[in-house]
Amino acid sequence: MVQSRRRVNTAAGPDFADLFAALPVAVLVVDPESRVAHANAECEALLNLFERAMLGQPLASILKAPEDENPRDNHGFAAFDVEIALKRGGKVRVDYIESRIADYPGWQTITLHHAATSRRMGHNADRASAARAAIGAAAMLAHEIKNPLSGIRGAAQLLSKGKGAAELTTLITTEVDRIAALIDRMQDFTDTRPLQLVPENIYPLLDHARRVALAGFGRHVVIEERFDPSLPPVQIDRDATLQVVLNLLKNASEAVRDQADARITLATAYRHGMAIAPAPGKPRRPLPIEICVIDNGPGPPADIAEHLFDPFISGKPEGQGLGLALVDKLVRDMGGIIQFAREGTPPMTVFRIMLPRGGA
Repeated sequence: MVQSRRRVNTAAGPDFADLFAALPVAVLVVDPESRVAHANAECEALLNLFERAMLGQPLASILKAPEDENPRDNHGFAAFDVEIALKRGGKVRVDYIESRIADYPGWQTITLHHAATSRRMGHNADRASAARAAIGAAAMLAHEIKNPLSGIRGAAQLLSKGKGAAELTTLITTEVDRIAALIDRMQDFTDTRPLQLVPENIYPLLDHARRVALAGFGRHVVIEERFDPSLPPVQIDRDATLQVVLNLLKNASEAVRDQADARITLATAYRHGMAIAPAPGKPRRPLPIEICVIDNGPGPPADIAEHLFDPFISGKPEGQGLGLALVDKLVRDMGGIIQFAREGTPPMTVFRIMLPRGGA
């Protein structure tokens, strides 16, 4: 005798919290009235909204689903590599999949595979490979050029004692100093010594970086703080992290230089359940500590936005393209990742650093 399929009371909805919390992709559960019943941690990170802010809200108030020229049927719906608008502002490119839930009429899951993130994670491998090539080039340049520079500088100083040569030798000395400074930066990029990672309270470091910025390159900018007061210690190298944050603050201050309301925001958050593979083939690891440097500048040119962390790529005429490549290297050396995005309305430039918790 064939047993009939068990029916259940769906008035309160199925309890999918534990199951969906563990999934490595963003998933929403939507009830028959098209209201959000569950959202897992990956979904919170992708949409930048906490689950409690989404519960009970109409799906249409969270995101605009892709349109289909044919009516949705009971077999679900899928749209790949599409850009969906988020009601909080901004857009995200995803593979969007609706699936009906058996035994729960009207209930469905919506899975959002972040297409841009997938490409970006794949791109991490490309830029890591490019970084290794650049490390070799930088090491060669440092070896072949830096030693002769000391001789050139000495000769210029001797020439300065002659009549009529002061202006010329000042120019030579200035240019030598400029090239030496560039090579020093390239040597920073080639440093492969392991960082000293220890649990740190991030807030004194961020406060120090903010004060350094306001005393110098960022004196024309308002630097706001938007901190999670309950953030636990983060596993970092203090000097490397300070270098990363100062570099991002300097870039942000230059980006908003022509803005009438120039503004930078330093933000922190704890992302429960956030786990990402730092590189292809590597196991996923928890990276719950989020540090963001946000500015209201125009953002980088569209043609280089996907290559900001590649060595020798720069959107500034005078840029050398090593700053963000070094930032990416230092963050990866600490076991984290850094991402770039344009988010919100009006769009803001966001550099988001994800790092492991102290003691992890």
